[in-house]
Amino acid sequence: MPQWSLEDMVSMDGKIAIVTGGNGGIGYHATKNLLKHGAKVYMASRDSPKSHDAIQRLKEETGKDAIYLLPIDLSDLRGVRKAAEEYLSKESTLDVLMNNAGVMAAPVDQLTKDGYDLQFGVNVLAHFHLTMLLLPALLATPNPRVINISSRGHLMAPRAGFLWDKLKGPKKGSWIPGLGFIERYQFYGQSKLGNILFSNELARRYGDKGLIAISVHPGVIQTELGRNHNNINRWIYWNIAYPVEYGALTQLYAANTPEAKELSGKYLEPVAKVTAPSSLATDPELAKKLWEYCEQELKDY
Repeated sequence: MPQWSLEDMVSMDGKIAIVTGGNGGIGYHATKNLLKHGAKVYMASRDSPKSHDAIQRLKEETGKDAIYLLPIDLSDLRGVRKAAEEYLSKESTLDVLMNNAGVMAAPVDQLTKDGYDLQFGVNVLAHFHLTMLLLPALLATPNPRVINISSRGHLMAPRAGFLWDKLKGPKKGSWIPGLGFIERYQFYGQSKLGNILFSNELARRYGDKGLIAISVHPGVIQTELGRNHNNINRWIYWNIAYPVEYGALTQLYAANTPEAKELSGKYLEPVAKVTAPSSLATDPELAKKLWEYCEQELKDY
């Protein structure tokens, strides 16, 4: 049974949050509870009927109106900049940035609009870009929190951490004949490793300015992330996974509770438990290398 529940959430009156991927799954339930407890929430999702429907449902379910769409396409780095600029034109502070959206087990030949592996491009690079662009608002806020949604799937990362030469450019099918499904999870694993490393390095670089960065594994949850599994894995996934509401608990704990202020640079697993990730995930040199890679790749965006 959870040691922390939604009943333990404290008021977020006067606070502002952004949740990427807030129009469905775990992000929807995180958005709902932030809104319910008084936060003004920007749903950073595609400008789509799904997003508009989600906002209407959130208003009806919470009785709150302080929910706004921040249109964003995380597969388009210039679109990420546009979203950040739109936010900064409206708000000068930001209390919580929940980097929640993600792609799982996508075919390795799927690329972002800028030519990056889809899983790395969306899960890591786009969220790095968004966070850096929003730093002025974050650092203008007392004790801002950046919650990076990772996964125990980071354990599936390649032995060296990242396949650096495969992060960008066309990839035509599997380079391991007949084992393309393994590559999908390896690419997913390196992206989730990237979330933890980014979170740790963000905490190290900006902790002295009051910024709190926490990475979170939500658990094995029944969400649309499982749509790219093969039939056998999809059946297993849906029969062992927890309901989606459960998946939002740990990231809400990290975003909301006073005690989480002391957890910057930590990795949490359900529910709200500080856990040791892999040795790769705590490698400061690998974190620095990833940070510098992202900075270099984003210099023209």
